[in-house]
Amino acid sequence: MSAVKTLNPKAEVARVHAALAVNNSAAWGLQDVLRTNLGPKGTMKMLVSGAGDIKITKDGNVLLHEMQIQHPTASLIAKVATAQDDITGDGTTSNVLIIGELLKQADLYISEGLHPRIITEGFEAAKEKALQILEQSKVSKEMDRETLIDVARTSLRTKVHAELADVLRGCRGLHFDEPIDLFMVEIMEMKHKSETGTSLIRGPVLDHGARHPDMKKRVENAYILTCNVSLEYEKTEVNSGFFFFFYKSAEEREKLVRAERKFIGDRVKKITELIKKVCGDSDKGFVVINQKGIDPLSLDALAKEGIVALRTAKRRNMERLTLACGGVALNSLDDLNPDCLGYAGLVYEYTLGEEKFTFIEKCNNPRSVTLLIKGPNKHTLNQIKDAIRDGLRAVKNAIDDGCVVPGAGAVEVAIAEALIKYKPIQAFVDALLIIPKVLAQNSGFDLQETLVTMKAEHTETDQLIGVDLNTGEPMVAADVGVWDNYCVKKQLLHSCTVIATNILLVDEIMRAGMSSLKG
Repeated sequence: MSAVKTLNPKAEVARVHAALAVNNSAAWGLQDVLRTNLGPKGTMKMLVSGAGDIKITKDGNVLLHEMQIQHPTASLIAKVATAQDDITGDGTTSNVLIIGELLKQADLYISEGLHPRIITEGFEAAKEKALQILEQSKVSKEMDRETLIDVARTSLRTKVHAELADVLRGCRGLHFDEPIDLFMVEIMEMKHKSETGTSLIRGPVLDHGARHPDMKKRVENAYILTCNVSLEYEKTEVNSGFFFFFYKSAEEREKLVRAERKFIGDRVKKITELIKKVCGDSDKGFVVINQKGIDPLSLDALAKEGIVALRTAKRRNMERLTLACGGVALNSLDDLNPDCLGYAGLVYEYTLGEEKFTFIEKCNNPRSVTLLIKGPNKHTLNQIKDAIRDGLRAVKNAIDDGCVVPGAGAVEVAIAEALIKYKPIQAFVDALLIIPKVLAQNSGFDLQETLVTMKAEHTETDQLIGVDLNTGEPMVAADVGVWDNYCVKKQLLHSCTVIATNILLVDEIMRAGMSSLKG
């Protein structure tokens, strides 16, 4: 009898083999769910919520976040896999597969009487050697545009179909002469036409238009003034305490209203004087984008001067505007001068149904851009959005690492072959080979035959050989531009080994906490 039963008769306990079986079955169950998702030829999963909402995806991170996982061990593995995505942006499905396979291989040896501690020590030794081989396998190269396109395509094709991935990879707008901030890449959805209409806008796109009917819908060569200044008169409520205690008479109130109105008018006048100064008689445009409100009288005054004014812009767009167009975001008009202005070659309003969008394009060297994703329905838009986020992070990782590793299972095969020569740690080797096996299996090829030909080709050529998922034949992944992120593979080796080791060393599962025993 378990010692905890002596202390607490109500406790539920699973001992040694039962505990291992419980943990392993959870890992294998999660592995079976995600197994068919891996790679460009992976299948989709349809998630149906309690309210009947449908989500169709093959992104492991989305699945693990959306699924209701009740088993504690499966939940632990899911959290580790999603943490992998939070850190590196990819590798969620691979994480679950490798952890499940490590436990499956270990179970074979444990059933023959080998102690889990010996297996975990072998896993640790194999991990250290695998990291050395990964370091030798990485390809350090200049991250030129073509390499980054290949990295993005490799990531995108695992999430969306190949034709759309090729469209999306053309949406490249990162400048990497300084640290990359992916928050400066706005992803905006537009339920319109087909997904192949997705495009890169080299500037911000605002999800509202001008609020005055006489304002221009399109201006070229426009100066952009971004500000956070109130241009509206906020009337005091008549029955407020402020009204009764502050004013001695109605005349005083009217006097203050006129002063307030003049104060707002002076602010508008400063803007109109600036437009005369910078534009003169030329046909250049002038756009005011204000984070605070602009009242109808001020809008009318600005419209008469040919100024396009947008009010209540989102705070997150203000920084993007200055990064894209230049200039300075002002909190006061006291320092208003031409140096504070940004520039855009084209500003226009686009109406889609009842929604209005303002496009700000042709900016000089924009450091903030917008990816405008289009699709016929919400499912398609969500799928593209998830894929684009992963693709952007893949490109960022490649730039930060300064290197890439060949994909299509090439690194896993290379590490496996090197480990066999290093020490007899077959369990770790077989677990790593789950990646090329599943890639081949999901593409409809015989996994054993594919793996044998890959190994033979690797031995003969001494190159990093992956699997061509269109033919099932071996290929040199680097030659066809199939690249994975170095940091993703490194994190995979670390986290999978640590979690598998921890699970293997569990010899007792106890449900004996205070909350589980109440009643």
